[in-house]
Amino acid sequence: MASKLLLALSLSLLVSLAVGAENYRADARMGLGLRLSRNQQCRIQRISAVQPHHQIQSEGGLTELWDEMEAQFQCAGVVAMRNTLRPNALSLPNYHPNPRLVYIERGEGFIGVIFPGCAETYHGGEQASFEGRREGEQKEGGRARDSHQKIHRIRQGDIVVLPPGAVHWCHNDGSEDLVAVSINDLNHQSNQLDQKFRAFYLAGGVPSGQEQGQGKQEAGRESFHNIFGAFDAELMAEAFNVSPDIIRRMQASEEERGLSVMARESMRYIRPEEMREHSRRSSSNENGLEESFCSMKIMSNLDNTREADVYSRQAGKLNVVDMHKLPILRAVDMSAEKGTLFPNAMLSPDWAMQGHTIVYVTRGNAKVQVVDHKGQSLMNDRVQQGEMFVVPQFYTSTAEAGNEGFEWVAFKTSGFPMRNQVAGYTSALRAMPLQVLTNAYQMSPNEARAIKTNRGSQTFLLSPTRAHGRKHY
Repeated sequence: MASKLLLALSLSLLVSLAVGAENYRADARMGLGLRLSRNQQCRIQRISAVQPHHQIQSEGGLTELWDEMEAQFQCAGVVAMRNTLRPNALSLPNYHPNPRLVYIERGEGFIGVIFPGCAETYHGGEQASFEGRREGEQKEGGRARDSHQKIHRIRQGDIVVLPPGAVHWCHNDGSEDLVAVSINDLNHQSNQLDQKFRAFYLAGGVPSGQEQGQGKQEAGRESFHNIFGAFDAELMAEAFNVSPDIIRRMQASEEERGLSVMARESMRYIRPEEMREHSRRSSSNENGLEESFCSMKIMSNLDNTREADVYSRQAGKLNVVDMHKLPILRAVDMSAEKGTLFPNAMLSPDWAMQGHTIVYVTRGNAKVQVVDHKGQSLMNDRVQQGEMFVVPQFYTSTAEAGNEGFEWVAFKTSGFPMRNQVAGYTSALRAMPLQVLTNAYQMSPNEARAIKTNRGSQTFLLSPTRAHGRKHY
């Protein structure tokens, strides 16, 4: 009898382990709940809203990076950057071992993202290729032919997902600078290297001798180099079946041009409407891989008022793009939100239950407070446009807009972010019995009732009271 019981328990344990392993593998495939923690420490003494720490000047624009060694970014396990691309400039193709979430702050252009293992899906003549042709290019029917994956039109307000290992490039075809703010999640399970930020460039590199902050850009030169430069030219010529001279041209040091260059030939692509028409004609031939990953949407617009998740005529609006709105975010386990606070309105004090929050100020100003588990104030500052700060997971924070209002974009290290508010209709205190509040805070029932109900049906965005309306910033 004992041996049968032991056998049953052993079988039960094996089944549990098998199910657990399968769930682990499923989560690993989707990138959920598997965040790296080596060298990650959230021992923050102070949180400050900061500007980029150093710059990389390129022929085609400017790359600005926040200090990745700062405690708040180390805690979140992220690297923040802002790229400015001049009109008719091309950011050179590169990839990275971690997911990247990009917000288009200003301008417009095209971005190409090549998913590993996905086939070319678009074919075009003059529309899909460079207009200027060199002699010797292969032509079909008198026209040069090009094959490529999808190319996407990007505009102000777009949030773009760049999966780890996906080669990407961007071209500014507009008349003004294209400005993009990005967060790289080094703690994502796809990154099996370390906590150092890396980008693998297929061309270009950091110009030599540039300054980074107060010192030379040693870290940048280690991270941003043309990977073809170190390969044997004869070996690469065999791989591509081309002349070694062509490979040497690919290997030539173009680092003086930097990470982005001015396009010397006119560039045109298959337009988005042509993509949709092509997709409609070829949809019957798509396989499961293309439908589930290769053809996934990689972007959504945060400025779309019709998709706002929270809207208040007195307080503002909030638009969240998570894995439900953009399913590819499930694979990278990140999300984003765009918020607007009207003058003197405020955010209900709350804490994030899933992941860290990296806040970038896009307009206006606000007074921001962050409190840790010890009841200590880590931040009590006024933040301005262009600054960035981190609110760690479970730390409680709030913000009150100034007289100009306040707009921000927040990047989350979770594909399904959740908040727990302190004040408002859906808050934790509103859900508590009256007697719990009266005894916890030694207040009268009327005072406790005011705490619970004085915000009426308002939830995350709180309208200004008359007292706050007298403040001037």
